[in-house]
Amino acid sequence: MSRIGKKLVAIPKEVKIEVKDGVVFVEGPKGKINRKLSDRISIEIKDNQLFVKRVSDTKVDKSMHGLFRALIVNMIKGVTEGYVKELEIQGVGFKAAVAGDKLNMALGFSHPVNISIPSGVKIETPKPTQVILKSVDKELIGKMAAEIRSIYPPEPYKGKGIRYLGEHVKKKVGKAQATGK
Repeated sequence: MSRIGKKLVAIPKEVKIEVKDGVVFVEGPKGKINRKLSDRISIEIKDNQLFVKRVSDTKVDKSMHGLFRALIVNMIKGVTEGYVKELEIQGVGFKAAVAGDKLNMALGFSHPVNISIPSGVKIETPKPTQVILKSVDKELIGKMAAEIRSIYPPEPYKGKGIRYLGEHVKKKVGKAQATGK
């Protein structure tokens, strides 16, 4: 049995979990989220504890066992606590602002960059160089943060670009310092 898959999942009192037609619905104080289960995985709920079971002991079933348990734990954490990703923008004149359902960024290109914000993600810009993403869906918020970062990843010479908060970018020496002139 999978080490992760065989662990019981404690369901908090404020969370409701329901399984209908192969789809898990999780509802809590922060919101609702759902995910389709594999046909090879089943869920059993007893006494505020959730148990994930698999059909057989094939390699694929074993890998899905731990995966779906981890996904359900992430869903429960999302509806109770929520997920937050913070990005920082570094560079002269680089800034971001939220306007309606779009994130507008000036990143030194000849044009402003506009990204539409998907439903389920809240974006805040307390400072022009700081972007905070909040969501109940860990997968969605991670994808959105990576998409924003990929527009202008931090470059290794001056460190300009969009990076995760606290991300260390190893700087390279320039051409003039490398030749020793």
